Amino acid sequence: MGFYYFPKFILPFLFIPFFVVSCEENAQIFHERVSLLSFMSRIVSDSENSLKNWNSSSVHVCNWAGIRCNIARDRVIELDLSGSSLKGEISPAISNLSFLRILDLSNNLFEGHIPTELGRLFHLKQLSLSSNLLTGKIPVELAFLRELVYLSLGSNHLSGEIPVPISCNLSSLQYLDLSNNSLSGFIPLNHKCELRELRYLLLWSNKLVGEIPQALSNSSKLEWLDLELNSLSGELPSDIVSKMPQLQYLYLSYNFFISHDGNTDLKPFFTSLANSSNLQELELAGNNIGGAIPSIIGDLSSKLVQIHLDDNLIYGSIPPEISNLINLTLLNLSCNLLNGSIPPQLCKLGKLERLYLSNNSFSGEIPSTFGKIPHLGLLDLSKNKLSGSIPDSFANLSQLRRLLLYENRLLGTIPPSLGKCNNLEILDLSHNKISGAIPSKVAGLSSLKLYLNLSSNHLQGPIPLELSKMDMVLAIDLSSNNLSGTIPPQLGSCIALEHLNLSGNSLEGPLPISIGQLPYLKGLDVSSNKLTGEIPQSLQGSPTLKQVNFSFNNFHGNVSNKGAFSSFGIFSFLGNKQLCGSIKGMKSCPKKRPHHLLILPVFLSVLATLILCTLGYPLALKSKFKKQFGIQSGGDLEEGEKERKRLKYPRISHRQLVEATGGFTSSSLIGSGRFGHVYKGVLKDNTRIAVKVLNSRTGHEILGSFKRECEVLKRTRHRNLIKIITTCSKPDFKALVLPLMPNGSLENHLYPSHGLSHGLDLAQLVSICSDVAEGVAYLHHHSPVRVVHCDLKPSNILLDADLTALVTDFGIARLVKGGDESIFVDESASFSSTDGLLCGSVGYIAPEYGLGKRASTQGDVYSFGVLLLEIVTGKHPTDVLFHERSSLHEWVKSHYPHKLEPVVKAMLERCAPQTTQVYDKRIWCDVVLELIELGLICTQYNPSTRPTMSDIAQEMARFKHCLSSPSTTLLIEEEARAKPVFGHNGSIRSQIS
Repeated sequence: MGFYYFPKFILPFLFIPFFVVSCEENAQIFHERVSLLSFMSRIVSDSENSLKNWNSSSVHVCNWAGIRCNIARDRVIELDLSGSSLKGEISPAISNLSFLRILDLSNNLFEGHIPTELGRLFHLKQLSLSSNLLTGKIPVELAFLRELVYLSLGSNHLSGEIPVPISCNLSSLQYLDLSNNSLSGFIPLNHKCELRELRYLLLWSNKLVGEIPQALSNSSKLEWLDLELNSLSGELPSDIVSKMPQLQYLYLSYNFFISHDGNTDLKPFFTSLANSSNLQELELAGNNIGGAIPSIIGDLSSKLVQIHLDDNLIYGSIPPEISNLINLTLLNLSCNLLNGSIPPQLCKLGKLERLYLSNNSFSGEIPSTFGKIPHLGLLDLSKNKLSGSIPDSFANLSQLRRLLLYENRLLGTIPPSLGKCNNLEILDLSHNKISGAIPSKVAGLSSLKLYLNLSSNHLQGPIPLELSKMDMVLAIDLSSNNLSGTIPPQLGSCIALEHLNLSGNSLEGPLPISIGQLPYLKGLDVSSNKLTGEIPQSLQGSPTLKQVNFSFNNFHGNVSNKGAFSSFGIFSFLGNKQLCGSIKGMKSCPKKRPHHLLILPVFLSVLATLILCTLGYPLALKSKFKKQFGIQSGGDLEEGEKERKRLKYPRISHRQLVEATGGFTSSSLIGSGRFGHVYKGVLKDNTRIAVKVLNSRTGHEILGSFKRECEVLKRTRHRNLIKIITTCSKPDFKALVLPLMPNGSLENHLYPSHGLSHGLDLAQLVSICSDVAEGVAYLHHHSPVRVVHCDLKPSNILLDADLTALVTDFGIARLVKGGDESIFVDESASFSSTDGLLCGSVGYIAPEYGLGKRASTQGDVYSFGVLLLEIVTGKHPTDVLFHERSSLHEWVKSHYPHKLEPVVKAMLERCAPQTTQVYDKRIWCDVVLELIELGLICTQYNPSTRPTMSDIAQEMARFKHCLSSPSTTLLIEEEARAKPVFGHNGSIRSQIS
């Protein structure tokens, strides 16, 4: 085959004499060398290390990285560069490798379209382009690859319909993966187009519609069928799967399938699966499938390991025959309409590790036979109507890690034998009718790592001292019981504790100082007790405390609004008549001054007046003299130099900055704004810097911006705020020198047209937003001077090498005095939005700013909410303003809650992992929904109804933890969705007005 494509800069290589390459190479291999060099020319240079020996003319092509040749070494037959972090586009020149058998470019960062020229590789047997950033349609020309056995294009951004000829012409295909894209239309199979050799069909997470085609039944060798997370409909494919005896994995979750006879009969489907003797996993979750579980389920393959039937409309009881599936390790029947008693025969499932039966209507007692399931690690029976007592036999479950029995009707006491479950990490018995004391053996479960929740029961007696042994637990909730006695100081030994709730009991005595010394405590609620004494100063000095509630006790004494208490309002202290202090809304403490002490202030006042008259007049004359003759003591240059020296910043001259940035050329320009431009550069010591040069033509406005940004950067220190290297100030030149962030701004990643997209997945985006929330929460609540950022948006969020987010650009920030947002430190900068400069950028500006209100922390919360909605929807707020004629908040709210499915699905398609990382799609879907709800709350019209940044930071941290550890946090997330999120403000859904 002749040359098909060569860029102009490759053509000169065609005239190089053959003696410049290895003498072993013949004409054919030399031609393929040139094609490979053309392929490499489309790859971004920072990835060339993986192809470093491709540039060597002395190395035979067959010895290049990722290349394999035939025995005669005259043809390239394999190109495997998978997982090489290659960036760029796939060159059509690769089609000149006409003898290629294997082409694997998976797990890279290739962009652009799939070259149609790949259809010329007629000998290709394996084509894998999965886990890249490819866009556009699947080329119909791929149907010319009649010898193709393996085709994988999954986890890209492909759209359009699946070409019909692929299923018609590729009769040898055994593996087809088009999953995790945005493909639409029907599955293109009919009786004229069959894939009889097909063993793996992966189409999950697309936009496919219609019924599963009957022609798929001809693929009788199918072992793996994954169609979940689409919009497929119709009855469950009984006739199709009945002809797949080798089927091992069947995933149909999260579509719109129904059962037979008008969604009332599941028996035909389970009967059809009886022929699949190798079936190992069955997933039908989230389809709203109706009907009862038939007894024939017990006749399914004895190799079945997992069954997911959750989130459906399945009713009736659990058939005892399910116990025949002796190799089952996971059974999930949660969120259905099941009733009756739980069959004790489940104990025959000797290999069962996880059992989910929550959110149904099961009644009767918990079978004591559960104690005979030796490997049971998770048991979730929450949100049912179970009664009776907790079985003592649970003590036999040595592998039990999570026991969730909340929201039932359980009676009796907590069995002390639960203390033998030495691997227990979560114990939740809340919202039942359990009475008696907390057993000391249960309180001493040192294995608890996540949380202990015994709230909303009828527990009595004191808090056991043994609770102090839980030195790894993150949360303890004993609220809404009848506990009495004092709070043991020994709780200070729970050093990992982040949340402690003892509210709604009859506890007496003082609040121990040791509670405030817990190093990670974030939330404390001791409201509605009988506590006395003063609130410990140790709590006020806590660096982590974000939520407290001391209401309705008998506390007394002075409460300061300093330290951790600076962000708490009167609602945290209600019902304590003897409290006084500087908390806003709290009565002031009476001042007691002996009469003889009044003489001292008078004396000091007179003395100060004499000193002022003696020394002040000469200083005033000196100042007047300098002003009269144009002498400026403290001009711009001198002021900037003083500031630099005082902060001990290194000196970098204007000339050094010119050299570092190449003279501030357009090629080094990386950003522009109202007040100037940002350039990238490299100092002589190889320090990579970003230089923010302020536009001197904007006069006093730019001077104020420069001063404000310097003021914020010098007074704040936080891992999620940009750090200043130094400043450079001359009469006609002012610049801030900052570290260059290797991953640019968040805006570059959200909008690839603005720069190179790195394909951030949902976990990374949530982590970034969590970082931003932490940084802004520090500015609002914890920094030495409260700061209102006023311009929170993606372009002002920078990402370092580890994708840690740093908030930057404080040019229009406001420094707030104390806790009063009406008083600004720099009154020259305290203009409102009616003074000609709106506080922020269009689309992110809080609506109250348009009414002339001053900048406030609630305005930053609004901007953060817009940021969340922007990330989830993929819509820039200004685009929505212009095209939809509404704010992003209004647009999302118009879709909430019943029209969010397309939004959520699109988000998951954009932000699925770009690697082979395994992730729980259900958890990801739930997190996206909660992000939407949080964004709607933050962007409410009334500023007073928005949460604080501290609340937001806590929620974002929860989402981040959920995505980073899905296996350990799924149940925490399910519980969190059923409980209030922002304390007294109520749950998320109730706040969306």
